[in-house]
Amino acid sequence: MLKKTTSFVLLFLLLFSYARADNITGFWTTLNKKTNRPSSIIAIYPYEGQYYGRIIATYNAEGLMDDTIYHPKDRAPGIVGNPYYSGLDIVWTTKANQNSKYKGYVVDPTKGKKYTAKLWKDGDNVILRGEVLIFGKNVTWPPFLEANFTKDFPKPDLSTFIPIIPKTLH
Repeated sequence: MLKKTTSFVLLFLLLFSYARADNITGFWTTLNKKTNRPSSIIAIYPYEGQYYGRIIATYNAEGLMDDTIYHPKDRAPGIVGNPYYSGLDIVWTTKANQNSKYKGYVVDPTKGKKYTAKLWKDGDNVILRGEVLIFGKNVTWPPFLEANFTKDFPKPDLSTFIPIIPKTLH
């Protein structure tokens, strides 16, 4: 009897560990699909049981970080009020489902279009899948490493972030 109970507990713990969601909280690098160079840095943070993704920096065409939450300059033409890109929440999700995928929305701040989205971990990366009806596209976000934060671009405290869901023009 003890052997059966132990086996059941071990099986339950194994299944529970697979059912729990991988943590997507952290800092992620978006890549330009043509050049494969960094395009922006996204901070994924929890707030009241949901997860949000905020642009905290963008890169220029030469691959240099030139727009940050500390010194924003470029604006999002597809969002009502044309807020700065840096500081803009572009992802908002619900809790993870049984497949460790977070479901929610992603917005294209340039075009002002909102898409349904799924996010999940794949190794060290986060995968974001934007969808319209049954059509979709996956993008891979590698981690933005702690060592890449500098004196001029210090690591933000994610616990201070409060989401603001953008309103799109379209």
